[in-house]
Amino acid sequence: MKVSLHWLNRLLSPAIELDEAQRLLTAGGFPVEGADQVGDDTMLDVEVTSNRSDVLSHVGVAREIAARSERTLNAPVCDPLNETGSAVDTLASVTVEASDLCPLYTARIITGVKVGPSPGWLVQALEAVGQRSVNNIVDITNFVLLELGQPLHAFDLGKLVGKQVTVRRAMKDEPFEAIDHSKHKLQDDMLVIADGRSPIALAGVMGGSESEVSDNTTDLLIESAMFDELAVRRASRKLKLFSDSSFRFERGVDPLGVEKASNRCCELILELAGGTLAKGIIRVGQDDPAPATLTLRTQRTRDLLGIELSETQQAALLNNLGIETTIEGDTLTATIPSFRLDLTREIDLIEEIARQHGLANIPTQSKINIVAHHPQHNVEAKRSIVETLVAHGYHETISPSLITYDDAKHFVNEDAAATLVGDMRRADNTLRPTPLPSLLRCRKLNQDAGNADVKLFEIASGWQKDDGSLAEQRSLTLLRDASDGQQALRETRSTIEEVLTTLAGSKIADGDDAVVITPLEVEGYSVAAAVVLGGEPVGVFGVVDKPLADAFGLQTPLVAAQLDLESLIALYPATHEASELPKYPAIERDLSVVVDEATPWQTIADAISGAKPALLESADFVGTYRGKQVGQGKKSVTLRMQFRDPGTTLRHEQVDPQVRTVVKALGEQVGAELRG
Repeated sequence: MKVSLHWLNRLLSPAIELDEAQRLLTAGGFPVEGADQVGDDTMLDVEVTSNRSDVLSHVGVAREIAARSERTLNAPVCDPLNETGSAVDTLASVTVEASDLCPLYTARIITGVKVGPSPGWLVQALEAVGQRSVNNIVDITNFVLLELGQPLHAFDLGKLVGKQVTVRRAMKDEPFEAIDHSKHKLQDDMLVIADGRSPIALAGVMGGSESEVSDNTTDLLIESAMFDELAVRRASRKLKLFSDSSFRFERGVDPLGVEKASNRCCELILELAGGTLAKGIIRVGQDDPAPATLTLRTQRTRDLLGIELSETQQAALLNNLGIETTIEGDTLTATIPSFRLDLTREIDLIEEIARQHGLANIPTQSKINIVAHHPQHNVEAKRSIVETLVAHGYHETISPSLITYDDAKHFVNEDAAATLVGDMRRADNTLRPTPLPSLLRCRKLNQDAGNADVKLFEIASGWQKDDGSLAEQRSLTLLRDASDGQQALRETRSTIEEVLTTLAGSKIADGDDAVVITPLEVEGYSVAAAVVLGGEPVGVFGVVDKPLADAFGLQTPLVAAQLDLESLIALYPATHEASELPKYPAIERDLSVVVDEATPWQTIADAISGAKPALLESADFVGTYRGKQVGQGKKSVTLRMQFRDPGTTLRHEQVDPQVRTVVKALGEQVGAELRG
């Protein structure tokens, strides 16, 4: 923000010297990066944070100085305007078709103006902050912008087709020539000001060449409005059009300053260019908002800042900044000025008190008092997940959220891809839909480095567009090498089950809440299974198919898993049930059954449990055999059953009937044959 010292002194009583202005602004959080002599004036380069749009004006800077130096702020006040012309709505009309992007639009009309050079004081004021004088009308709009922070634009009313203004979205590839004579093709997410024929301005960014004020202009339409910050920012960056107006609109303008700036501009035009002001103002959009209020606990201020400030002192510091504050016991009620768009929370008021009191006046404590709290469940749950996976040989990765669209397209369709607009990032311009593409890229780096037997995991977010909004899902993603796909699948399943057991304990051991692994067909996996918990799917794991591996240049077979993080955290904390150690030995029986190749282990396990053999304690998978002995399209599955009687020692002849029951159930339900 370029600031003229002479200009500041027209707004302050008494005047301020350069050194004091630099000291007060820097202490208030607005460092002065330089001071250059411009004629008999001094131009200060003041750094303003992006949330303080109210300081992007000479009045805003002067207000900050006045608050810290007991000076009086002499903000410009317009006398009642001399409206002697026709009613404004008989001279022009305004229609707003995109109220979501233009919440407020105002227009005033002045006829019979004389465009010419600006007076010396106006030229000097603009040149003192690096501006070039154009003519009295354009200079006045620039002056008011720099004085009050509200951008304005003056249209040549005689050049507006139909004497009408329409605020609308642009049509795709609609041509537009800016006032700097650069030519552009607009997009349908951009907002334009149009007359009865074509765009005459890119809203909030720059006016058009066809409606600019010239020496022949006699009638003016003065625009003062509010535009959506993001819409202005997107359009400005897409078209690479930047202006003082877009800089301010991107950060937000004072809703109560729209008409004030319009009145100030008209007052100066009538004074310097003559003309007749039409009666009234065209206003389309929202009414002036009611003042917002915030409550502040004064003890909270003392606790955070570590200093004793009474209720009266805190209220006085806020009042100095124009924040009207009343005291109610140990609570303050602050009425937020309309120009302070950054004040939305209690902590914002505490920050203002700290700034106003002076950060240098807050003593440094030699000791820090820390109050110990029990760790949050979600933090402990994630720590348990990490510890379990590390114990299984996995390495945690932390990868960027932005990836290339070429990587993302394998996991999400084009409509749902969250791709950045504009040219900010030409390569990695898409928010990853899942962390898996990031892990695949990480595996490629390890492949190029010659690393083998890699196991990776990441706890991170993925994003997809859903009905126009951005949906975020946090997940636990695993990726590991799989030279033996079946063995890697079994180990991955075991790892997942251990993670779930670590989080939940015995809650998911059996019954309706038990973990169930069911076969699943998922794009990107050649073989996959769903992880179902309490009847609800919480994730998927499987062997990454060759087309996906080839797309990332990977030569090693891989197994991947993706689990919903919130579902996992909801299991925590774990609960455990203790039971006595068995007093009597168990009897184990192994069975090898020949089944169809497509038969999953879960189907076999369900058939065994459905047969309800007496005294069966467990039935576990042992291994799979494929070969000529079992025939083409078949496989031999070996399982181990454990029987135990809690009250006595079992005999083998007691178990034989149970084994026959299992064999019969497998034959009937799975088509299994006992392998000889």
